[in-house]
Amino acid sequence: MSIDVDALRRATPATATVAHLNNAGAALASQATLAATIAHLQLEATIGGYEAASAAQEALTLTRTSIARLLNATPGEIALTTSDSQSFLKAFWALVHSGWFSPGDVVAVDRLSYNSHHLALLQAVSSHGIRVEVVNSPVDIDAAARLVAYTHVGTHSGAVNDVSGVAAITRARGIPFFVDACQSVGQLEVDVESLGCDVLTGTGRKWLRAPRGTGFLYVRDVWIERLEPLGIDGHSASWLAADRYEVNADATRFEEFECSVAARIGMGVAVQELLTLGVASVAERVAVVAGRLRSGLAAMDRVALHDGDGDVCGIVTFTVDGVAPDAVAAAAQRAAININTSTAAWARVDMDGTKPQQKIRASPHAYNTEAEVDRLLEVVASAASG
Repeated sequence: MSIDVDALRRATPATATVAHLNNAGAALASQATLAATIAHLQLEATIGGYEAASAAQEALTLTRTSIARLLNATPGEIALTTSDSQSFLKAFWALVHSGWFSPGDVVAVDRLSYNSHHLALLQAVSSHGIRVEVVNSPVDIDAAARLVAYTHVGTHSGAVNDVSGVAAITRARGIPFFVDACQSVGQLEVDVESLGCDVLTGTGRKWLRAPRGTGFLYVRDVWIERLEPLGIDGHSASWLAADRYEVNADATRFEEFECSVAARIGMGVAVQELLTLGVASVAERVAVVAGRLRSGLAAMDRVALHDGDGDVCGIVTFTVDGVAPDAVAAAAQRAAININTSTAAWARVDMDGTKPQQKIRASPHAYNTEAEVDRLLEVVASAASG
């Protein structure tokens, strides 16, 4: 089913005033998501925060079940969090806390590894003596690896990482397989059964078009009971006696009591809208507008694309010879076009010294038009011509 772009734009008020091509940063929310979020905030102001949360239980349940449906998981395997990073930290440090690692154990990661994920690994290098090894493909995974953590789509590149084959290795060895889906859920079809992952992390604010401060964590049911997170509270565990507690049996053990209920309701609405549109249809539309941008950039002198190898997605990164990426982003903003830049601090492993240390990043969504892409191409052409 093709996307009705005009209808999608009418349902997204901000498209009338800005060409938003920064969806890999934070996408534009729909009017329905905005209304649901604001309505709950108004309810909190009217009857009280706890009382409003009690009244919202059905909506929160819908958020959890919708995310489960999106990922082909069960609701009990889904935890609601504040971000992709929090999701990863909860799952990874639970693995550490469970005694999974011994000094010298290897964690295998891909080259697209994102900073907040990789920093957690480096902390464990310091505190628990693990080793982090970067692999170029699944066949390079060390036989001694105790965890494989892969990035589905890098924040700094349009490449879609080939994760096929990883699950076969991890299942055979009985070790967990983590997938960072922060930049893929919402623009690509993501099925945890097809991926074969044991843990998957994501955020709401990017391609899902949910409010900021929302995220989710998937943990395969057979791993939930093996992972006790650090930082439990009265929501994630029960205090049974003065000296005894019990963590929740499902993925809510990774959640915390304090959260923005309004934002989580908004995330549920955003996911429901995506499911109604159809992820395949959204992916098809994103490929069309991103493809137009790539083709236009590839035809320009002094412009270089930095997609990496293999399949590509809605993230388009490039540089203009002799022009600072920040200057191109600023020129676009003056033309009412939102784009961003990627720096080496986001992805130190892949953006090493032989590659550009900063790149321009444009990321069109399904609601963007060909005309908006062409406006950006005009800005880039002007920058390239000096």
